[in-house]
Amino acid sequence: MQTKETPKLGFTEFAETWNGRLAMLGFVIGIATELLTGQGILSQLGLM
Repeated sequence: MQTKETPKLGFTEFAETWNGRLAMLGFVIGIATELLTGQGILSQLGLM
């Protein structure tokens, strides 16, 4: 009898779900910061 061991690293469904959630959160925070400061992200970083 063979048991399938779940991977701890790599492209797992759990990791991809959290990656998507954190990406959406970062996008919303970036847009909110731009709205509050009136500057784009590159301007805030001093690159423009």
